[in-house]
Amino acid sequence: MKTVIVCKSVSHGNTRKVAEVIGEVLGARIVDPDEIDAAELATYDLVGFGSGVRNMDFYPELRKFVRELPEGQRGRAFVLHTSGFPEPGFRRYQRNFVALLEKKGFRVIDSFSCYGYDTYLPFLIVGGVRKGRPNADDLAAARTFAEGLRTRIAANS
Repeated sequence: MKTVIVCKSVSHGNTRKVAEVIGEVLGARIVDPDEIDAAELATYDLVGFGSGVRNMDFYPELRKFVRELPEGQRGRAFVLHTSGFPEPGFRRYQRNFVALLEKKGFRVIDSFSCYGYDTYLPFLIVGGVRKGRPNADDLAAARTFAEGLRTRIAANS
């Protein structure tokens, strides 16, 4: 199964750490949004989209990349993100991102999220939150997620 993960990881590399574990299990290439184009995405069986969360949303570079993709049949996708806090009920950024992917023609089959070290203001003043995250347990959960994803896809191919 040919897989790519389009990942934007900025502050502490939290999302990249998770993407690398998932990518190892899936044999995926991991790229920044500016390292791949829409035509190349069509050559993959599975596309992952990964982002940290800033201002209660996925990074703007990843959102822009997806918004600029032409609409059309794209195949299977999954989403991963890291954040210092859980997604609030009043700001469903993951659901909004999944809806954008589906509008572009992707069939989003699963998602993974975990805490990540966050030093965004005002948390920087107190040394940040979720120091040490993602930790070994988070990365083990990411591995389990990827193994389950790989098994489900193989069973449905």
